[in-house]
Amino acid sequence: METRLRQALARAEEVARQLADPETARSPARLKQLGREHAQLDAIRQTHQRMQRLESELEQAREVLADKDPELSQLARADVERLRPELQRLEAALAELLSPADPFDDRDAIVEIRAGTGGDEAALFAADLFRMYTRFCERRGWKVEILSLSPGTLGGLKEAVFAARGPKAYGILRYESGVHRVQRVPVTEQQGRIHTSAATVAVLPEAEEVDMKIEDKDLRIDVFRSGGPGGQSVNTTDSAVRVTHLPTGLEVKCQDQKSQLQNKVKALEILRSRLLDRMVAEQEAARAKERRAQVGTGDRSQKVRTYNFPQNRVTDHRIHFTTHNIDEVMDGKLDDLISALKQAQEKERMSA
Repeated sequence: METRLRQALARAEEVARQLADPETARSPARLKQLGREHAQLDAIRQTHQRMQRLESELEQAREVLADKDPELSQLARADVERLRPELQRLEAALAELLSPADPFDDRDAIVEIRAGTGGDEAALFAADLFRMYTRFCERRGWKVEILSLSPGTLGGLKEAVFAARGPKAYGILRYESGVHRVQRVPVTEQQGRIHTSAATVAVLPEAEEVDMKIEDKDLRIDVFRSGGPGGQSVNTTDSAVRVTHLPTGLEVKCQDQKSQLQNKVKALEILRSRLLDRMVAEQEAARAKERRAQVGTGDRSQKVRTYNFPQNRVTDHRIHFTTHNIDEVMDGKLDDLISALKQAQEKERMSA
């Protein structure tokens, strides 16, 4: 850890110099990248400085322990008992800050929810998941920016794409990727039978131009008339945009913004994140033989969680974790689930 600490402190000085360089200010993407790195390194620096102060105070308290004055000795003992656990807490925090992390963990996240098998009930469940994640973001004080919504029948959603903007949004939400299954009596069921439906969730790190350079020649951009309920710009102008990335065949449609330009900007934002996600997935696949991942990279073909309403039960199949508070979970209280997933991932990484 000492070596990583020295490297981090040296890098902090280097990043501070680069941020002070007027040339850096001319590149917004570079400035944002360095600003994010500076925030991480500054947390390490401040934690280390706090540890040094506590170590000095602890050493002084231990010296006073040997004093013949019983009153001074008693005060010193109280200081030792107070400082020791605080120092241990800071040591653990510093170790976590210095541990190798995914380079995208501190990014904003692009969350894509799609109705799967189950018809109208799957679309209703997709809408429930959309509300669950937006409530979770609100509880954390994150900003939610809707990028694309495709309504279904009965108030459901065929697809929802939104950006979650907040500290470590991708690192916190990344393990939500996969197939989410629901077991309940649908509103359309007349005989009270329990049905099983599913929706898929994909969580992507928000890509920046410095990550993925998309050439204009690789794009085909089509415009068409927006569809869906209501709105002045719906069904009246050709404001909807479909962007196709020709080398990969990836296609993104966006129609929720008022202008064609706004829809194009949002579509390119989603496309850039999908291309980055594909690149990361390829890198992870290359390392797959070296991993024993249960939590893994959040493979979207994998059934990750079941929401059983009759039994008031939510089960995460990757880590065999079950909680019996489904109403709270659906209201965005995901902290216990996400904490359990993170602990399992950390344990696996340490044993790898």
